[in-house]
Amino acid sequence: MIELAIEGMSCQHCVKAVTEALAEVPGVTAVLEVSHERGIARVAGTASPQALIEAVQDAGYQAEVRQ
Repeated sequence: MIELAIEGMSCQHCVKAVTEALAEVPGVTAVLEVSHERGIARVAGTASPQALIEAVQDAGYQAEVRQ
């Protein structure tokens, strides 16, 4: 599982946009959680962290891997 810190989400529309962007990344088997309240996304699968970050950025938000 990879957990990302997401900046810029403020509503359920944002959650939907990030969820859809992450789900399209090759290697993602499930988007486990996206929360604008907590500012996180959790993803299962074999996708590279960089590919996930780029997908979130392409959707208009900032992301980094949480340690």
